[in-house]
Amino acid sequence: MKQDGLFNDLPETAASDECAAEGKPRLLEPVRDQIELRAVDLESLIGQDHAARLIWAYVVTLNLLELENAIKSREGRPGHPAITPRLLLALWLYATSQGVGSARALERQCESEDAYRWLCGGVGVNYHTLANFRVDHGELLDRLLAENVAALEQAGVIDLSTLAQDGIRVRAAAGAASFRRRGRLELHLARAAEVVEQLKREVHDDPAASSKRVRAARERAARERAERVARALAQLGEVERIRQKREKKNRKQTEKQKEPRASTTDAEARTMKMADGGFRPAYNAQVVSAAGEQIVVAVEPNNVGSDRGQIGPMLDEVQSRTGHLPEHYLADGGFGSAKDIERAHRDNVAIYCPPAQSKHGNDPFAPRADDGPGVLAWRERMASERGKTWYKTRSICECIHARWRNWNLIRLTVRGLPKVKTVMLWYALTNNLLQGERMMRAAT
Repeated sequence: MKQDGLFNDLPETAASDECAAEGKPRLLEPVRDQIELRAVDLESLIGQDHAARLIWAYVVTLNLLELENAIKSREGRPGHPAITPRLLLALWLYATSQGVGSARALERQCESEDAYRWLCGGVGVNYHTLANFRVDHGELLDRLLAENVAALEQAGVIDLSTLAQDGIRVRAAAGAASFRRRGRLELHLARAAEVVEQLKREVHDDPAASSKRVRAARERAARERAERVARALAQLGEVERIRQKREKKNRKQTEKQKEPRASTTDAEARTMKMADGGFRPAYNAQVVSAAGEQIVVAVEPNNVGSDRGQIGPMLDEVQSRTGHLPEHYLADGGFGSAKDIERAHRDNVAIYCPPAQSKHGNDPFAPRADDGPGVLAWRERMASERGKTWYKTRSICECIHARWRNWNLIRLTVRGLPKVKTVMLWYALTNNLLQGERMMRAAT
């Protein structure tokens, strides 16, 4: 049948009998259950300017004797060779830059992704080893970060005379429902202690070995839960002491607050106001960086929901790391504390931090009767055009936080301040390696 349109005048063509199919067509179908042997050149898997090569070039120069001396497998003795600490360090540095924070996920990446396979070089890794290495070497990471900052300063890439501080709040590995008041915690602790004693008696009386192993595992789980509840009670006591101090200063405000609670999952986590306005269990990581250069100088997480009063502790941290204090120190408006400003003034550190707006409409830059010499100098400094120009460079430090968010620093998978600090050091060191390389290339 002819169609109305462009080809109306063409004759109709009948299907040829010779083209009729005889039998089923022969087709090439994929077969995915077959085993193939492939020759792979690991060196060709990634480019010469790949980030994995940069990280490996960094780790091979490090002095890791403290880790190598702890390895029990030695030449001339029985035992399976241990994975070199350089490989584990390189894997976690690269994984951090790719947003991989799970040991199981990293193990899978080492089997399938080219960059991880290049780093491994045929060495097999398991998630137990990876998980333990990630949280067991906080002191090493702390030293490597300090050495990295010192090297960048010595090379003239960064200037530590002007530093910036800001905080980033990261969701803790605890749910909101895990927070309990004192009465509930004491009840849970008593029940957990009863379960532990009961399971101990069952393991001792039952002659069946298999049942013993099962009950021993249950006993261990119950004992660990009892320990977590005990830690939560200890942390709750600390929260109550802090509240009592605040109550002496502002009784009406503390009376409006609910009864304090602590988490049975992560005792050191605290409920904080997050960037989106919601309240969730989190940690507040204070980050000091070279102003305008996105290089982390120091990082220290805490469980305080406010940034106020955090300048003093971080100045102490900077001095212990670098051996000197900066000349200029930039911080956000929420950090303004008269005590910290006065302390910095005595140490000849100029604080650049915008004053809070007055509820009564008063000029925030105007001197007040109770201002000390440091606060007076700070108000005058922030009211000047020169002070405002200095302060503008602070916003660059927000790029570090944005980079970490892109690296999946959304929710922590570890518990407790020591492990949280170790994870933050992984992010800080990875940031400095990649950003420092960019700056070194730009300088040449």
